[in-house]
Amino acid sequence: MTARRSRVPRFYFNFRSPYSWIAYRDLMDRFPDVAQVVEWHPWWEPDADGERRMAEHRWSFPYTAMSRDKHLYILQDVRRLTTDRGLTVTWPVDRDPVWEVPHLAYFHALDAGCGPAYIERVYRARWQEGRDICDREVVADIATGLGLPDEAADRLARAADDPELRAGRGLTALLDLSRDGAFGVPFFTLGYDKYWGVDRLPAFAAAIRSRAAPPPAPPTTPGPPADADFVAARSGDQGHAGGCG
Repeated sequence: MTARRSRVPRFYFNFRSPYSWIAYRDLMDRFPDVAQVVEWHPWWEPDADGERRMAEHRWSFPYTAMSRDKHLYILQDVRRLTTDRGLTVTWPVDRDPVWEVPHLAYFHALDAGCGPAYIERVYRARWQEGRDICDREVVADIATGLGLPDEAADRLARAADDPELRAGRGLTALLDLSRDGAFGVPFFTLGYDKYWGVDRLPAFAAAIRSRAAPPPAPPTTPGPPADADFVAARSGDQGHAGGCG
């Protein structure tokens, strides 16, 4: 399959993954300028309805369940990473989670003008407070805490029950992550380049910053004769000044 080129940098974020939470914190704390220019795309494991809709478009979700050994490793690894960052993690307990509940609600939060605040609050609720973010009442409480009126809070809480949202922006999000080959999270894309994992975030940020940086100024020599300026201007530019265009 031909690789897809993302015209703008993308961050595929996921509320379930502790690595995505850590990447989010690193992005906001260490690379705030990058956070301002990336497109934020929710990534979640679809339920049976979401998988059926994807299959109708001849796509499938690019993810496989982890083994017990991998799960135990993640517990240790996340403990190391959070300790290094001075973060305290409270492990949540997932009981028959429906990940559409918090992730589809993001679109309504975005429409209400509080998308970034919603992301921060959901991450905090799950990873620092140990709350069940797949509980509709928890989502409603988060929305109320963001200052949304009761009607809007209920809309966020019931986002997973909205067939129009599922068939529209929800399906588009699932197809996008499949087309981009986002097989895990956190996942970043820039052009044809893909970056997977917390440890790839610095390289992703550096690539974005290198594109935004102005080309270096040409060296100057003091006091050239006035009649030499035209010759220098014609012969001084021997090619592109670097960067990927």
